[in-house]
Amino acid sequence: MTEPSPTNEIWRPHVTVACVVADGDRYLMVEEEVGDRIAWNQPAGHLDDGESLIAAALRETLEETGWTVELQHLIGVHQWRSTEHGDAVVRFSFAARAVSHDAARALDTGIRRALWLNRGEIAALGERLRSPLVLLSIDAWLAGQRLPLDTLHYLPGSLST
Repeated sequence: MTEPSPTNEIWRPHVTVACVVADGDRYLMVEEEVGDRIAWNQPAGHLDDGESLIAAALRETLEETGWTVELQHLIGVHQWRSTEHGDAVVRFSFAARAVSHDAARALDTGIRRALWLNRGEIAALGERLRSPLVLLSIDAWLAGQRLPLDTLHYLPGSLST
């Protein structure tokens, strides 16, 4: 067991979700304000306390793009140390199908717009991508990496000690 740091903080990675939403050769992307820069990402965000990974992925996609999606597969789980904030990130990447769009829906704070780009356009964004996980998850999807959603299990409620 890892001991708390001298400041009595227990280390915890950021748990995030992201959706690769494909429409032919285009992918749903968001342009967002991150600190003092503009970055590009898939619809993505943090897992909230008491929320399943699947619910988080659906929620984040709707909040950031106005798109309701249907999750199809888990693409993978990726671990990375963010160059943005220096913390560890564990990202669950999902494949999703666009179902409907609410163009009137206000997007999350910091999201400038959502749009569809092909892989070449996304790769050309280079350092403007929020993280290397953006292309990693698209390429895993393109390579056929698909895990069934029932690979994930959510057990709501609290555990007694």
